[in-house]
Amino acid sequence: MIARDAIDAMLEAERARFAAANPRSAALASEAARHWHRGVPFHWMLDWGTPFPLFAARAKGAELWDVDGHRYDDFCLGDTGSMFGHSPEPVARALAKQVAHGLTYMLPTEDAVVVADELAARFKLPFWQVTSSASEANRAVIRWARAITRRDKVLVFNGCYHGAVDDAFVDLRDGVPELRRSLVGQVYDLRDHTVVIEFNDLAALEAALNKGDVACVLAEPAMTNVGMVLPDAGYLTALRQLTARHDTLLVFDETHTISTGYGGHSATHGPLPDMFVLGKPVAGGVPCAVYGFSAEVAERMERVRTEGETGHSGIGTTLSANALALAAMRACLTEVMTVEAYAHMLPLAEVLADQLRAVIAGNGLSWHVIHIGARGEFLCTDTPPRNGTQARAVMQGPLEHALHLFLINRGVLIAPFHNMTLVSPATTRTQVDRLAEVLDLCLKTLTGATR
Repeated sequence: MIARDAIDAMLEAERARFAAANPRSAALASEAARHWHRGVPFHWMLDWGTPFPLFAARAKGAELWDVDGHRYDDFCLGDTGSMFGHSPEPVARALAKQVAHGLTYMLPTEDAVVVADELAARFKLPFWQVTSSASEANRAVIRWARAITRRDKVLVFNGCYHGAVDDAFVDLRDGVPELRRSLVGQVYDLRDHTVVIEFNDLAALEAALNKGDVACVLAEPAMTNVGMVLPDAGYLTALRQLTARHDTLLVFDETHTISTGYGGHSATHGPLPDMFVLGKPVAGGVPCAVYGFSAEVAERMERVRTEGETGHSGIGTTLSANALALAAMRACLTEVMTVEAYAHMLPLAEVLADQLRAVIAGNGLSWHVIHIGARGEFLCTDTPPRNGTQARAVMQGPLEHALHLFLINRGVLIAPFHNMTLVSPATTRTQVDRLAEVLDLCLKTLTGATR
């Protein structure tokens, strides 16, 4: 419903506006290109749709400032890494204190006891381990699942993303499994060990599990990395029942769906998985992740250990569970990721969703707004997708880049990958109102209502 020439005109105008407003970022981008590959320390820093990278100077709460002095209302929040706000005071204090006493020892600290108790109470699983990222945690649970079930296959859902985990990079194209086309350097066929089906397809799930060779199902309770796809009513319950029936472990990666509520999606709405992964925000943005598991899984893990030799297991790195991460995680779990924080975030996210719906309808568009807890998404389609194929089909790259760049130029950040927003404990009603106002102006510009 938005003409391509209007999108192209906005992109041209907004790129010029960005370049004129950010001379310091432009200069730094030129200097960085001398030795950083593609000009940035990591490639997704180029995904914002800007003509050159925007260089950040500082951030606090739900605000960010760039090197040219511009202030932004931040609804991206480090793509969830700072979901509970940038540099929360309790985490900042804990980090400053721990820095003076050492960063990593390869030994536990008193913080480890508190962290484990907090994790078990909140997420309803009794045993835990710490890694440096959710990618590493997902690799660990896959390895453990294969070891204790003596099966080789992992089942994932089309369009999923579970970090830099080889096994998850298999897609369905026209119903046929293929390696994800963006994957580089893959030397063996992942389809030999990975099964991929569509989310919300119970028949496909049962057929896959009936073969008896799936070690685990690795899933988000709601898909959040291909736009947003919510589970059908009863789907997760059926998933839990089918995996139990076929002795397949159910793993929930709640790195994003922790936005749902105090105990994540599984402890808030059920069902509980056999294994649970949480990364990014659990230590307030300090690189850290955890995975938890049931008592039965722990017992089976110990049986596997007794059968092998001591030494490298393929799980963990030297910096896993370092003292700095444990200190940050303790502060975040006990003082930041609180019931009170969610009591602020969830109603405000509801207000944001309602405002976005009103803006979209007011501009004569039939786009769909969806949210789960503090995480929201507006999709450029009138029908919410039920699986990865449908979600990919409604993505509109040039339009989304134009939207994002328009917002950036007016002091609003949303996630660069698709139209995702996060509401943090530090986010204010004024910021929510401003996002809605700027999006309204953007849509009026695209539809010609401002002419």
